[in-house]
Amino acid sequence: MPGPGRAPETDGAPAARPSRLRPVAGQPAARPSVPRLRLRLPLRRGDAPLYGRRRTGRPTRLTAIGTGVVAVLATLAVAGVDRLLFGGLGWLFGLGYLVVCFQLAVRVRYADLLAAPISGPIAFAVAMLALAPVKSPGVTAQVVALATGLALRAGWLFSGTGLAALIVLARFIAQRRIHRSR
Repeated sequence: MPGPGRAPETDGAPAARPSRLRPVAGQPAARPSVPRLRLRLPLRRGDAPLYGRRRTGRPTRLTAIGTGVVAVLATLAVAGVDRLLFGGLGWLFGLGYLVVCFQLAVRVRYADLLAAPISGPIAFAVAMLALAPVKSPGVTAQVVALATGLALRAGWLFSGTGLAALIVLARFIAQRRIHRSR
């Protein structure tokens, strides 16, 4: 009885299916009787195919918006871990911020290079605003706590931002030299 995944039977014998195995040397290859349909999608120049080829090993590039989102999420995650482990924002937060800035500068697209040094400090300030301890309630206390936190952690802030700016500048110069040599 035909069912899902079964070929219909003819004269009590199952229908012969073409073999997917390679033929033995000296024997002719069995050709399938039904032509195979291939789906060919139109690809623009530079697009990676959806199937069939391996990736080239180039890292995935972030857009400007993606850089901002990744910066905020990663910095918040590092700040949350630091606050859970040590009760405040300390050296783990600073080191995590440096790693985040490095990754942003390395993974941002060439067209969006300026997003890396800009989104890092914004993410730093958002993490400070969200997770830095505030002693008294109110908007003024939040602003004072943010200003104090940024002043106390200015070394980490400037180090991460400077690292991202240097990497972005090096990538920009290297890309310009490549374009000039062509």
